[in-house]
Amino acid sequence: MLKEDSPTQVNPEEITPIPVTVGISARHVHLTREDVDTLFGPGYELKKFKELSQPDQYACEETVTVVGPKGVIEKVRILGPERKQSQVELSISDCFKLGIKAPLRDSGDLSGSSSVTLVGPVGSVTIKEGAIIAARHIHMHTSDAEKYGLEDRDRIYVRAKGPRGIIFGDVLVRVSDKYKLEMHVDTDEGNAVGLRNGDTVYAYKIHGHISELVK
Repeated sequence: MLKEDSPTQVNPEEITPIPVTVGISARHVHLTREDVDTLFGPGYELKKFKELSQPDQYACEETVTVVGPKGVIEKVRILGPERKQSQVELSISDCFKLGIKAPLRDSGDLSGSSSVTLVGPVGSVTIKEGAIIAARHIHMHTSDAEKYGLEDRDRIYVRAKGPRGIIFGDVLVRVSDKYKLEMHVDTDEGNAVGLRNGDTVYAYKIHGHISELVK
């Protein structure tokens, strides 16, 4: 690790770029079994539309309308499989349109998050908490984590090159044998930097000074 009092002392392994594919995460909804029943009818089974890049994750054919105090967003895609708590992942721009102040959170960290109403073809449900702006993060398979010397919940830097290049700080690393190596950013972050699905960014293990990254 880089010493805070010695910004010129850099471990070469820390500034060796780790190429990571980008996935742009558009607004979407995860639902509980109970909320599926309310929105689409008792016993309704969500229909798989397409597989997503992460194993066992998929987009559903079904969409819902998300309603806030000042606006609505229609046709928000549901992602499967079902979860223990319903979650709505939005961008800051989406929150402006809805009139809510959703917190920036890691996926699944929903305590005290924002309330929204979801409207389906059969009914509606107001979730007391569950709307968040998902923090940027990297999914990493355990074999990749071992290869690169990283652990679950490490926070690192990621550099996106190009005309609107930027260095993302505080990027959460999420490690599991169920994950595929990929960085997720939302549409606001992706558009600001000019990133598209499938682009490559470069992750760095470095935790201290970042002067070496901008040379």
